[in-house]
Amino acid sequence: MVFAFAPIVGLLLGLSAITVPWTTLFLSVVLYIVVPVIAAQLWRRSLLARGGEPALGQILRKLQPISLFALLTTLVLLFGFQGEQIVRQPLIIALLAIPIVIQVYLNAGIAYGLNRALDMPHNVACPSALIGASNFFELAVAAAIALFGFQSGAALATVVGVLVEVPVMLSVVWIVLRTRGWYEQARTV
Repeated sequence: MVFAFAPIVGLLLGLSAITVPWTTLFLSVVLYIVVPVIAAQLWRRSLLARGGEPALGQILRKLQPISLFALLTTLVLLFGFQGEQIVRQPLIIALLAIPIVIQVYLNAGIAYGLNRALDMPHNVACPSALIGASNFFELAVAAAIALFGFQSGAALATVVGVLVEVPVMLSVVWIVLRTRGWYEQARTV
């Protein structure tokens, strides 16, 4: 994601005649991915050095409700800013949503099936299916808002992506958890 996001976005936007400076794309990747990952790793190493796994676990337990609240607040704000457009343009929303649904299920299925064919354990296949199906709409939302503003069509498309991806990814989790017996049956044969 770190290395491919800017070139892929640049290519896709170039195909649709939307010009975004490469420096803006790279700056988005640095600000929204690289800096937070580096900061998190430094903080993690500091916690492990001072208090080991128990200290890290305690901080993660404290941050879990805060991060969930922050995610839900972000989603509510995004949908609030785009709510009128979502309600006013159901056909556009469907045209954006249908390929996302197909892509998520297809990629998750391919990843899950390949893990099974390669005899990977179920606890590896589940996250693999989710990562393979993810569209990283969080970064897309941040970049679209930074480049085009909250009310733009680009922001609408990324908000629809989040709106669709979250429940679909939850359904993928439900599917991989419910198919564990089938998955592991092939591993024991």
